[in-house]
Amino acid sequence: MSAAPPLSTSDARTTREVWKRTRGPLIGLALILVAGIVMAAVRSGDQHGRLDPRSADPYGSRAVAQLLDAQGVSTRVATTLDDATKAVAPDTTLLVANPDLLTPRQQRQLRTAADESGSRTVLLSPGPPSASTLAPGVRAAARKPVSARSPQCSLPAAVRAGDADTGGFRYTTNLPGSDACYLSHSLPTLLRVPSRDNGDTVLLGAPDILYNNRLDKQGNASLALQLLGSRPHLVWYLPSLRDVAATDGGDRSFVDLVPPGWIWGTLQLAFAAVLAAIWRARRLGPLVTEQLPVAVRASETTEGRARLYRRAGARDRAASALRAATRAQLASLLGVPASRAHAADALLPAVSAHLPMTARDLPSLLFGTAPSDDAGLIRLADELDALEREVRAS
Repeated sequence: MSAAPPLSTSDARTTREVWKRTRGPLIGLALILVAGIVMAAVRSGDQHGRLDPRSADPYGSRAVAQLLDAQGVSTRVATTLDDATKAVAPDTTLLVANPDLLTPRQQRQLRTAADESGSRTVLLSPGPPSASTLAPGVRAAARKPVSARSPQCSLPAAVRAGDADTGGFRYTTNLPGSDACYLSHSLPTLLRVPSRDNGDTVLLGAPDILYNNRLDKQGNASLALQLLGSRPHLVWYLPSLRDVAATDGGDRSFVDLVPPGWIWGTLQLAFAAVLAAIWRARRLGPLVTEQLPVAVRASETTEGRARLYRRAGARDRAASALRAATRAQLASLLGVPASRAHAADALLPAVSAHLPMTARDLPSLLFGTAPSDDAGLIRLADELDALEREVRAS
C-alpha cells in the first residue's frame, strides 16, 4: 500500500537521537555550573577575612584596628557568644559584625548582656531578623545602595566626620533621644538609640566605612574611629554558625539560615525554567498545505512524515492516516463513490461482499481505535496492507 508509512519495527531510540535531543539542556546546565564555580571562586577570594580586624584583605578591617590601637583602644576578637558577653563592660564597645547570623536566642542573650553592662553596642548591617531584637523599638527597612552622604543630624561623631560612605539597611524608630544620620529617602542609615546606664546602641546600615579599601574615602576613617573608639576597650564579635550557642534551643531551621537572595534567585530560576519549558514544548497544530519547492520522492515524504509522527508520539494521527488511505484505495477498487469511501455503512458491506470468506474484523480494522503502542501501529499497517492485497487479488 503506497500510503502506509514504512515505520521501523524498533521502539528504542538510538543513542545519537537521544544525544541530539538532550545536548542543548546539558550544555546549558554545564555552562551554569561552570559559571557558578567561577563566581564562587572569585567571590570567595574577595570575602576572605571579611570584617576581621586581623585581615589585611580589601574587605578586612585591620587598618581601622591599627588606628584604634594607635589611639590607645585595645581590640579583642570574639568568635563565640560566651566570649562576647563575658567581655562587655561599661568601658567597652561591643561590635557585632553580622547580627543576622545570630539565632533569636543568641540575640536575646546578647541584648541582655549589653543592657546590664551599660556598654556601647555597634551593630553592622542588622536587618529585619535581628534589628528589632537587638535594638528594641527599631525596625529595619529596605536596603539602598552605598554612596557618599552628608550627616544631616546633630550627632557629634557624624558632624565631625562629615560625608561618609553609608547606605544598606535603613531604620525607623520613635524612641526619644535617638540620633538619625545619613538619610536615604528620608530614613537614616546610621541610627543611635540610648539605653540604660549611659549605654547606647548604634545601628549602621552598611559596614563599608570599616573596610580596608574604603577607610581612606570621604570621612569614613573619622566616623569609624569615633564610633568604635569612644571607650578604651573594643570587643569585635564575629558571629559564626560553628558557635555551640547557635545550635542550642533549635530556634532556626535550615531555611531560616538561607540568605533571602538565594531564595529569590531560586524562585526566579524556577520561573525561567517553566517559561523555557513552555517555549520549547512541541504541540501539533493544524496541518497547512504548501507547494513543495522541489520534487521529492513519495517514499522519502512518507518516511519523513512517519518519523515526525513517531517523534511526536502521534499514533492516533498515524493510524487515522493509514486507515483513510486504505479506505480510499478500497473504495476505488470496489466501485464505492469517493464521497462515501469513509462511511462505514457504505464501505464495509462492499468489502464483505467482495471477500465473503475473510476472517478479518473489518469494522475494527478500518474504523477502530488508535493502537496503544508502536508495535500495535505496525501490526495495523501490516493488516491494512494485507487486506488491500486480498481485494486486488480477488
